[in-house]
Amino acid sequence: MEIKKTIKHIIKRIQEGMLKDMWLQTKWIYSYARRYWLAMIFYTLMGLSGTILSLISSLISRDLVDMITGHQTSELVKTFCMMISFTIGNQIISQLTGYISNWISIKVDNSIKAEIYEKMLTTDWEAISNYHTGDLLTRWNSDASAISSGILNWIPNLIIYSFKFIMALGIVIINDPTFAIFSLIGMPVTALMSKTLMKRMVHNNKRSAALGAKMSGFNQESFSNIQTIKAFDLIKLYSQRLKQLQIEYLNMRLEFNRMSMVTSFIMSLVGMAVSYSCYGWGIYRVFSGNISYGTMTLFISLSGQLTGALNSLISLVPSAIGLTTSAGRIMDIINMKQEDYSEKEKVAKLNNRYKERGFSIDLKNICYHYANGTPVFDNVSIEAHPHEIVALVGPSGEGKTTMLRLILALLHPQKGDAFIYGKDTISSAITISPSTRQLFSYVPQGNTMFSGTIAQNLRNVMPDASDEDIIKALQLACAWNFVSKLPDGINSEIKERGGGFSEGQAQRLSIARAILRRSPFLLLDEATSALDVATERMVLKNLMQDTYPRTCIVTTHRPTVLNMCQRVYEIHDKQCILLDDDKINQLIDQF
Repeated sequence: MEIKKTIKHIIKRIQEGMLKDMWLQTKWIYSYARRYWLAMIFYTLMGLSGTILSLISSLISRDLVDMITGHQTSELVKTFCMMISFTIGNQIISQLTGYISNWISIKVDNSIKAEIYEKMLTTDWEAISNYHTGDLLTRWNSDASAISSGILNWIPNLIIYSFKFIMALGIVIINDPTFAIFSLIGMPVTALMSKTLMKRMVHNNKRSAALGAKMSGFNQESFSNIQTIKAFDLIKLYSQRLKQLQIEYLNMRLEFNRMSMVTSFIMSLVGMAVSYSCYGWGIYRVFSGNISYGTMTLFISLSGQLTGALNSLISLVPSAIGLTTSAGRIMDIINMKQEDYSEKEKVAKLNNRYKERGFSIDLKNICYHYANGTPVFDNVSIEAHPHEIVALVGPSGEGKTTMLRLILALLHPQKGDAFIYGKDTISSAITISPSTRQLFSYVPQGNTMFSGTIAQNLRNVMPDASDEDIIKALQLACAWNFVSKLPDGINSEIKERGGGFSEGQAQRLSIARAILRRSPFLLLDEATSALDVATERMVLKNLMQDTYPRTCIVTTHRPTVLNMCQRVYEIHDKQCILLDDDKINQLIDQF
């Protein structure tokens, strides 16, 4: 009945695609593993050497016991020295293997994480934005580490433990085949217990990974928004939420540990039964004159090694399941649509050709809806040219930020054309794509400054910028008036998320960073919302007076600067309408 139930379960899992998924995940892991075959061979050879020395030490220990019990003192000192030498050699190899494997594991871990990190960054933005940051961090950190460790250890350990089991069993059979029966008697029980534990392991791995991601996301959001938590006096609420997550995690771990505890207890009893059986049988064989005392101690030692090797081999099964689970979680991300940067060189050449004259942008008949089907734009068109400031206005949530994301190729329209071209040279037109982002500077909503100095933040976009270049960009962004008063000037420290500066100051620093890049296009998404009207107008005026042929597109809720713009589009009800002067003046008067 149990066999029939097991067969049905296996068939059900196959129909659900479990084996197919595990095979694909294994192939993906192999694509990484084959890069490090030299490291795996070295690790395997070191492990095999240690196993051989350990077995030789057991044989020497047998001879030593026989010499003592048989009063064969002539070879006693020599044999004793040999045993010490092999034991020390085994310890040296063990420590050396641990050190080198740790070094290799870190290198592999760094290599895999670096590659996965880059792939995550080049994954389609709209797709990856569906994942919580905490979940992404867990997949990148914990799952990637599990894979790097598994790549180095799993196959070598399979070889090492199998070799150890076969060699130990061979020595037992050669010396006394009857002992092999006692050594192997507990294997069926061990296998059965491991099978039960393995099923729980699969379920536990998935639950643990999901809950770990949930806790990571909670912690990341809490620490990022600590000011808001304090301001609304939500400390008690968030502390309770953390405790609830911890209780959920504790219950999950205890549930698995209870199963592990029962299984371990049963397996320990089996191990004890095997050991005592070996003792009893060994004593009987010694008293009956079939084996020596040394051979008995050898068998007892090898029975422990056989059981240990078997348990290690069985433990590789849930280890493999955990490995494929981690691989599947990472594959979920990196198998998403990757951004296409194939035209990067073409765009760079185009920039060199037209950077002195500037670029125009043209979006024609664009239709876009979110992945859930919500429509945003229906057949809209906009254009912008060098030395122009083009404004996008309209109610919140109507699509102003979405329009900028389409321009940056973070989102992709379902219909329509979006392209850029050198000023007055439509024949040079190239479709907007991830490759064209090198032509853009972008200041999004909110505080986007990184921890570090002001100069370091600005040089992120222009590494070879001089101090004079940085100061000029700060002046254009109306930021130099407060930066110059800081004790360390442009070398003043910025805390995480722009800490230490007001929202208005952080916005001006962000604008200065975008200006310093000297990109043909500058996109400002409510980037002056924290500035007073006078400062906002001054920033835009500086951009207009700058001789660099920049095309500037801004989104704003404040129409007081609209009379400085060459073109104003109102985004509303899935449409993008070019406003005339009368409508612009009406918006200004109504503000």
